[in-house]
Amino acid sequence: MSSSGGDALSDANDGCVGPTSADAGKASACAGCPNQSACSSGAFSSPAAIVAKEEERAVLRTSLSDVSHVILVLSGKGGVGKSTVSTQVAQALSSRGFSVGLLDVDICGPSVPRMAGVVGRTVHQSQRGWEPVYANPNLAVMSISFLLEEGDAAVVWRGPRKNGLIKQFLTETDWGDGGLDYLIVDTPPGTSDEHISIVQYLNDARPMMMSDDGNKSGASGAIVVTTPEEVSMADVRKELNFCKKTSVPVLGIVENMSGLQMRVSDLSFFRERIINGSETVPFDCTDDALSLLREKCPEVLSMIAAADVFPPSGGGPRGMAEKFNVPYLGKLPLDPNLLKACEDGVSFVEKYPSSPAASPLNAIVDKIILALPVEDEDGEQHGLMQE
Repeated sequence: MSSSGGDALSDANDGCVGPTSADAGKASACAGCPNQSACSSGAFSSPAAIVAKEEERAVLRTSLSDVSHVILVLSGKGGVGKSTVSTQVAQALSSRGFSVGLLDVDICGPSVPRMAGVVGRTVHQSQRGWEPVYANPNLAVMSISFLLEEGDAAVVWRGPRKNGLIKQFLTETDWGDGGLDYLIVDTPPGTSDEHISIVQYLNDARPMMMSDDGNKSGASGAIVVTTPEEVSMADVRKELNFCKKTSVPVLGIVENMSGLQMRVSDLSFFRERIINGSETVPFDCTDDALSLLREKCPEVLSMIAAADVFPPSGGGPRGMAEKFNVPYLGKLPLDPNLLKACEDGVSFVEKYPSSPAASPLNAIVDKIILALPVEDEDGEQHGLMQE
């Protein structure tokens, strides 16, 4: 994708001048591009094509006119917790009184419905478009999962069909009369067609916001999720470069699964037992260990036990944020209650407010609200946690 933003095709070369440019198909950047023949033929710059494009932009602008902020949740790596962050940030924002939409554009692997507690629900078509599913009165959810007859059905689609569905989500979803304060978009791994398309659609749909580097984007910003090890960060650096190329401002990096944290009272304890003379097997002695702690040093039970699960590399995600000159939003530890909240489809910060990851997650949400404030009728900013 090039700096030409919404005019560039999804599979265009870097430096694309745009299919409607007078130099389309002729510029040096066009060499080897799969669209060169079509661009040089004028297929995208004909009066009919230009009118069709403007009509598409008008529909997009109308559909998202009542959305204050659109936040993309990105990561070049799969399995780092994008959907966890997307869902729980959306849940936390909605619990603070904001009107929130959660859009799942991971077409082949939609996991948001389970994490939002709306598995098995369906969307309905009205005169105003698709009615999303509501996880709570302030949180509307849209996903391909609601359109499938079977929850385990495989979605085997090529890029154009995926892109068409994403456009339908953006143009045909009725987010309600009052609109949205925040639309959180959960994306698939990588920097593929879905990412390029949604950035282009947002550029067409929304007032272009000026970023710190002077570029403009229709997306309000991106949350980039990573785990601490180099295998993950190597892919996430590509995602940060994608944001730079497409002028999407980065709200910050979330270091997910930064380490395991649990209260000692929630731990399980094991002794090794030798059987058959040589084989060592674990023996659960949790009840005995907790009884001993309650008797001898009960203050230990309320302490947090921590362990690094993924080996941090170099300066870790914080160092990566400094290198790319983007904010570091903070660490989210591995917390069994956070995983349970996602499995049960509930708001983690409401259900487990004293769990180890609750305070870090609330702090991340505070930073998002400060970066993208929503004012009430009196011009006052709200939704921040009180000290």
